[in-house]
This record gives sequence, structure tokens and C-alpha cells, in this order.
Amino acid sequence: MTSPDVFVSLGSNIAPQTNLSHAVRRLRQQCDVLAVSSAYRTAPQGFADQPDFLNLSVQLHTLLQPDTLKTQVLDVIERELGRVRDPNNKNAPRTIDLDISLWGDAVLEYGVKPWRVPDPDILRFAHVAVPLAELAPDFMHPTEGVTLAAIAARFGDVPFEKVRLEA
Repeated sequence: MTSPDVFVSLGSNIAPQTNLSHAVRRLRQQCDVLAVSSAYRTAPQGFADQPDFLNLSVQLHTLLQPDTLKTQVLDVIERELGRVRDPNNKNAPRTIDLDISLWGDAVLEYGVKPWRVPDPDILRFAHVAVPLAELAPDFMHPTEGVTLAAIAARFGDVPFEKVRLEA
């Protein structure tokens, strides 16, 4: 059985070089990582009084279901890296944030929150759309019917820069 291409978005603004590198290494231990985008420095969203974020995306294959990938892999990596969720500020600084952005061409909800795939933030934020488009520019967004490259192009006026991650 082949698994769909799964895209996970990662972000950090507390020791981001270290935390993003560690998170990608841990993902490689748990999943078949096919590609890793460049890292992009972007301004924080919602709560501006904090350091800039570094964001990237990972394309992978897994035989896990979305809720299992979230709880047994992504959430575990977040805990290992000291992720603290501020109940009063969902946009607070963070060591790491890992979110499933796309699960092949599936449109679904999973988990207790519930989380949605495709992640609505693909259409809302450059820091999600641009790294995804770098990995799979011709990938068709499951509900929009346009490519990731076309979605990323909508954010042409958003300032961000590529940053080389230290190995």
C-alpha cells in the first residue's frame, strides 16, 4: 500500500536553527522524509512583540493515520523540544510548532481539536504557503483547485528571506 504525500509545516522562534534541525532529524527517524524546503525568516503573526520565526516544510510518506502522526510523532517532537502552549496567547513564542498541512488530496478533520486538512493557514499565510510551494509547486490544493505555486504567488508582497539552516 502506498502512502500519500504528506506535508508538514514547521516553525520556531526560540533557538530556531537548533530546534528546526532537531525536529527534521526526528521526523527522519519516524517517517520517510522525501524533501525539506528552505527555511524562511518571517515576521510573527498575531502577537508582534517577539522574535521573527523561521519556517519550513517537509514532504514525507508515512503509513500512520493523521491522528496517529499528530499524537505519536509531531506532538512527541514538540514535547521533546520544550514546546509550551500559552492558553492566553496562541501566537506566543515557541521552540517548535509542527502541523500537518496536506495529506495527499484528502480533505479531512482529525483529532480532538479537530484539526483540518488542508490546513486553512495555507491560504492565509506566506510562511505556510511559500515553503510548501517550494517543495511541490505543481501540487493542486485539494479544495482551491489551484497549484501551491499559484497560492504562494498571492503573497508576493510579504517580506521574507531564505535562511540556511545549520546542519
